[in-house]
Amino acid sequence: MPGCKDRPTAMDHSPLTALSPLDGRYAGKVDALRPLLSEFGLIHARVRVEVEWLIALSDEPGIAALPAFDDATRARLRALVDGFDAGQAQRVKDIERTTNHDVKAVEYFLKERLQGDPALAPALEFVHFACTSEDINNLAYGLMLSAARSRVMAPALTAVAQRLRALAHAHAGTPMLSRTHGQTASPTTLGKELANVLARLRRQQGQFDAVELLGKANGAVGNYNAHAVAYPEVDWPALSRRFVEGLGLAFNPWTTQIEPHDCIAELCDAQRRVNTVLIDLCRDVWGYISLGYFSQAVKAGEVGSSTMPHKVNPIDFENAEGNFGVANALLGHFAGKLPISRWQRDLTDSTVLRALGTGFGHALVALDALCRGLDKLSANPARLAADLDNAWEVLAEAVQTVMRRHGLPEPYEQLKAFSRGRSITADSLREFIAGLDLPQAERERLLALTPAGYTGLAQRLALDI
Repeated sequence: MPGCKDRPTAMDHSPLTALSPLDGRYAGKVDALRPLLSEFGLIHARVRVEVEWLIALSDEPGIAALPAFDDATRARLRALVDGFDAGQAQRVKDIERTTNHDVKAVEYFLKERLQGDPALAPALEFVHFACTSEDINNLAYGLMLSAARSRVMAPALTAVAQRLRALAHAHAGTPMLSRTHGQTASPTTLGKELANVLARLRRQQGQFDAVELLGKANGAVGNYNAHAVAYPEVDWPALSRRFVEGLGLAFNPWTTQIEPHDCIAELCDAQRRVNTVLIDLCRDVWGYISLGYFSQAVKAGEVGSSTMPHKVNPIDFENAEGNFGVANALLGHFAGKLPISRWQRDLTDSTVLRALGTGFGHALVALDALCRGLDKLSANPARLAADLDNAWEVLAEAVQTVMRRHGLPEPYEQLKAFSRGRSITADSLREFIAGLDLPQAERERLLALTPAGYTGLAQRLALDI
């Protein structure tokens, strides 16, 4: 077993030495999440919660020892939040080296900043008053996730949806052979297939946007024990509700030491369902590129293979699929683990919550790759038409359905015997149709039908999205 002297030499932190690709290869793709779901984001959100709790306490008439702050004092307090930067976050981390407690370090940091302010120095011991760490943490994570959803993830999803809608409309009438079970099937249009994905995405995004993020501020085990013994005359549930809702979160009155994280599980599940819909899209587009239904724009200087110069690989869709998969593995763990806590509280959630940025970060990288891939696509109508022209058997459905309408005997069985497992050509199908005892107008309509013209209402449906 190697000894200490055999350990590798420590390397400087850089994108090249990052263990996570989110801090290395993909670092630029997740910059928008960095201020929100990082350690800095967590500390910043904690500072905001502590400051707003202090202001809320000052607004409570029953707490006579803490008179209401005037507008200037409130502004100075909130300026601590608005002006919070990396240097101040580092100061919190320096304090934490002594406290070995991250939330207590935020409390001490704020007291350090306020002690020189004549209007705020008397209020120092009301910083973190009656709070357990989870009163601060649960609200901080609620704020972080709310901001990440509205400022980053929702716009990224909308960007994908916009591209899908544009492609669906542009190709609403472009005929395409369907391939149910991988076999030739009734034709559709390229636009309608993209519209199907867009409809699914919109529904899942609606559920993602609608997840209600909850918060609590009720003390060590959720009963306002310390609050009630210090100020029994204060209506603490009412004060807590005003405070939590003032932060833009929904109030949860029934908790243990922790807000049970069901809402975070719901948000992770919703993001996971979005990702799953888009994995389905990535795989289908990958297949359509392989069939030649789509070509991809060639980027100057880009190499598709180290040995095969002709290759233009569907790398953006593969990248997106892979990152969605990593995201879903993490999001699934978050959703399954976070709502579970032993008795009134265990600490396993603390470690897991810190990885939220990784899960959403991989989803963001995937969304970026998917947008790039969609932007490179060009339909190949000639290839689409060629496949359709080699699949006249798909019109068997149309013919037997018209036969049913006019009462011809065993239409399905006749077409099955004629078409199943056989090579059907335009001529052989038309010969079959010509021999049917159908009204002349119906026979002529079927004789004029082609696979490319047999797309039902697909164009209309694609344009309706």
